[in-house]
Amino acid sequence: MTDGSTSEKSEDIEIRLLLEALFLKYHYDFRNYAMASIKRRLKQARLQMGFATFSALQEGLLHDPSLLPRLLSFLTVQVSEMFRDPSYFKAIRETVVPHLRTYPSLKIWVAGCSSGEELYSLVILFREEGLEARTLFYATDINQEALGAAEAGVYALDRVRLFTENHRKSGGKSSLSDYYQAAYGRVLFDKTLRRNVVFSDHSLVTDAVFAEMHLISCRNVLIYFDRVLQDRALGLFKDSLARKGFLGLGAKESLRFSRHAGAFSDFVREERIYQRRVG
Repeated sequence: MTDGSTSEKSEDIEIRLLLEALFLKYHYDFRNYAMASIKRRLKQARLQMGFATFSALQEGLLHDPSLLPRLLSFLTVQVSEMFRDPSYFKAIRETVVPHLRTYPSLKIWVAGCSSGEELYSLVILFREEGLEARTLFYATDINQEALGAAEAGVYALDRVRLFTENHRKSGGKSSLSDYYQAAYGRVLFDKTLRRNVVFSDHSLVTDAVFAEMHLISCRNVLIYFDRVLQDRALGLFKDSLARKGFLGLGAKESLRFSRHAGAFSDFVREERIYQRRVG
């Protein structure tokens, strides 16, 4: 008879083998995500997908590729809102945008865009500030279903009150209702908001730099990574930014303990907005 600690140790081994199989078979790498978070999500996935053990889930995943999108929906967090943490977007508007105005063209990367709320927030902000026409936005995520939802731009009507309040608090210069149509309990955001957007599958874990950016916004993604993976992602952002480009992180994220901290200076410290140092 095994005691609880032995059973938990065996379960941890199963989880690590499952993550290794996921990487080797499908090239999605969650091996260095924070273990407590990944374990909690995999337990939920295993139960809802009807597998008795993590080993059984691993076997199913190896032999049935149709299970992959469902598993990814558990492993990649799809919780967001438009203009989430309005003070962050207000700081972008008031302190970052004046610098961005000096460039003839701009590239903005929303990394880990989930279902698109942060992307549309930035596009609307840039339209209100007169910068949208000269800006190319890159919206990336590892979850294809999330990318599809982002590209569709459809959200539940009951979420719009919060979106609208956040937009107002962020210093919005128009009514959010100018950008969507409502019908049948949903809202559809104007397709013109997507005309300068490139939606792409991209992993912060395994993929490389793909363009030189003036602003990278990656909020509430790094909190799910362990220190090794955080450093990998922050190094990718460092190498992707133009000289004096900007990086925005989530409210609970920081560069402080990263080996790449020296490459950045605090720009708006309280909002976790950093600027790439020259040299």
